[in-house]
Amino acid sequence: MNPPTERGGWWHEYVCPAHGVELAHVGFDSGNFPAGGVPCSYGCRVDTPAVRGAWTVLAHHFWARRIRLLSYDGGGADLLTSYARLYSELTKAGEHEQAQGWMQRGRLFHQALTDAVWGVPIAHSILNLAGKAELSETLPMLDDMVAGARRARDAMVAQDKFSSNYTAWFNALGTTAGQAAAAVRGEAWSGAAEWLTGERGQFAHLEASTGEDGWEWEASTYYHGFVLRAYLLSLRGFDPSLVPDRLEKMIAALSSIATDGGILPALHDGPYLRAPLALEWLEIVALARQFTTGHGLDAVAARALAEVGPEYDGLEDKFTNWFSGAPRTSASIQGERISSCYAVMRVPGIHAILDHGPHGGSHGHHDKLALYLYGATTPWQPDPGQVPYGHAQWRAHYKSVAAHPTIRIDNLEPAEAPGELAHDANSVTATIAGWYDGVRATRKLIAGDNYLVDVVRVTADREREIVLQFRPDVELTVEVGPDAFRTTWTGDETLYGHHVCRGAVPVTRPGAGPADDPQRVRTWVDWTVAGAEATYCSVYSTAPVDVLLAGDVVRVAGHEHPIGGL
Repeated sequence: MNPPTERGGWWHEYVCPAHGVELAHVGFDSGNFPAGGVPCSYGCRVDTPAVRGAWTVLAHHFWARRIRLLSYDGGGADLLTSYARLYSELTKAGEHEQAQGWMQRGRLFHQALTDAVWGVPIAHSILNLAGKAELSETLPMLDDMVAGARRARDAMVAQDKFSSNYTAWFNALGTTAGQAAAAVRGEAWSGAAEWLTGERGQFAHLEASTGEDGWEWEASTYYHGFVLRAYLLSLRGFDPSLVPDRLEKMIAALSSIATDGGILPALHDGPYLRAPLALEWLEIVALARQFTTGHGLDAVAARALAEVGPEYDGLEDKFTNWFSGAPRTSASIQGERISSCYAVMRVPGIHAILDHGPHGGSHGHHDKLALYLYGATTPWQPDPGQVPYGHAQWRAHYKSVAAHPTIRIDNLEPAEAPGELAHDANSVTATIAGWYDGVRATRKLIAGDNYLVDVVRVTADREREIVLQFRPDVELTVEVGPDAFRTTWTGDETLYGHHVCRGAVPVTRPGAGPADDPQRVRTWVDWTVAGAEATYCSVYSTAPVDVLLAGDVVRVAGHEHPIGGL
């Protein structure tokens, strides 16, 4: 029952090379890599230097969390002291020589980012115990953490990457390790001007890395939460009223995309479903509740709690009195349905998200004009998320246009291009050009009383293969009729679709499910037109509705909507 005694690698290598699933979380408490290799859910046993390094990362993080939990009840001081000795021994050689060339090198791990994510809970544990236990032996480690955070942040600034999600964690480490060191020395912490309020501190980073709507610039649910968590952890003992309003908008951005049943769509890069991530959402919500009364994330916390399973330890319940002031007061801060990245449409029983914004840099996916469909608790057509990055082949698949419910032209990948959005009270229309040479497309969503109309229009400068893709994560049945075809999406809730496009053929084929398990086979539909233009019309509802086409008008449950081109 000890932490590992070696430096760690890159956790994203913790993936089965055959099946693309994250390997099992086993053996962390012993500190010893499993004999015979780490199992995957399909029966493999994997033992490579990269997997050993990744396992070591996760084992160190396991112990950081365990020590943090112990520290709230007055325990863990001996573990922290022995860990500090181990840290000094393992890092005396300086930067990790086995890091990949693109990485900003760490000392205990390949990446300085991993050093920071591990170091923040370690520093918080020391802060919890300062004055209650003898922790002077941790000071060299804490001072090295602060120096490393400063060095890493300066490197990001020098590379003109201040807005990177890395910077938030370097500032978080500089803050927490500095506070812990001051507490151990019995001094007042004087680092707020450098790490929080200064020109390179958290508040400056908050303004640089997010838009006016609160979305972190990569437009990824995972990285948005990753940065938000770093901010919230940095603000222990800080008054919420003194924090820029942008942080409250970040919380609102999450609530804006969450379903009524608490699903947080895995937009762009990030895990589709992962117990350690659910623990992080619980942590974020616990801190958001103390930051603002109108956080709007209770359903997210309830769902995350159900997803954690046996890994649940109740750590977030220990975060009492995190801030020095009362929560900010707001009736509700649920984000607007329209943001710079996504348009959210809600009709009874249906939660739809249309991707229209910027690409998102290295964490962006080729999913412009994708339509994601959820019930309260059912991912009918979700963003599929991403596998651990160490699996190059599956990572490329989940980044590709083929993996997303959007438009594909000639089986090619599109260029990075943002769309333009127009909207009124009951509809949104996204338009994009420049993604495929000579191709322009629009996607319009119309909210009815109890249904959603989806109209996709594609025009090209020559004959192309135009495909509108359906990518379910539930059982999908397709019934072709003389003038239309129907779909039934069966999960905890059922969705019905009625689909029409002149000259189009719906072709079903087996495809990979979302990224938590690429081996899970789903029924994909490629709705294909050979020509220079195509107009697709779909009507979705949670109960069968009457749909009638009359010229360029679709009549749904007695309501008429002009669509054109059919």
